Amino acid sequence: MPSRAVHTRHRSSSDVIERVKMADPNVKQTGQKSVKIAAGAVVCVESDIRGDVTIGARTVVHPKARIIAEAGPIVIGEGNLIEEQALIINSYPENILPDAEDVEPKTMSIGINNVFEVGCVSQALKIGDNNVIESKAEVGRNVILSSGCIVGACCQVNTCEVIQENTVIYGSECLRRVQTERPQVTHTPCVSAEDKQCYSDSSSLHTSLKRCSWTS
Repeated sequence: MPSRAVHTRHRSSSDVIERVKMADPNVKQTGQKSVKIAAGAVVCVESDIRGDVTIGARTVVHPKARIIAEAGPIVIGEGNLIEEQALIINSYPENILPDAEDVEPKTMSIGINNVFEVGCVSQALKIGDNNVIESKAEVGRNVILSSGCIVGACCQVNTCEVIQENTVIYGSECLRRVQTERPQVTHTPCVSAEDKQCYSDSSSLHTSLKRCSWTS
């Protein structure tokens, strides 16, 4: 029988999204020294990147995607796809205020070949490889997403647990099954994005950013 996800009370994604919306729109850190983009990555100008963020090679960040390093750095590995209006945020726990003193920053680590679909919200501090967070799905801060997992469209996972490898979470009740085969997640970097402007790094993580054309 499929198991049902158990929900615990943590800072809701709606709270996080509202706080991001209330932030100063003029504070956009794409292109600043705190954002490091590897050679071969594609990050569109219309994305919103704030704080200490590292983006690996062949990772693609679509327009209107948001990556917010609030409570600590975010390190994104190679070959990830972050679609329109997806939100990846390293946020403070519910019981800690952003201006609190002596708060140790925690690094958010995202592996390789993950897909963050349109409108999803990911606060998980540890994500492995080959995962898919589908459209409008939400993954909480205390979740560790291992590898080969799929969080289905509109599913919410706000538990404090490690999600077993190759787990599929689906349906209105967030039922779970384990796949028998490891998924192969691939993507084509330039999908339906004609004439978009982007930033890409010209040689290495620490060299200056330059404009480029994103064509299909």
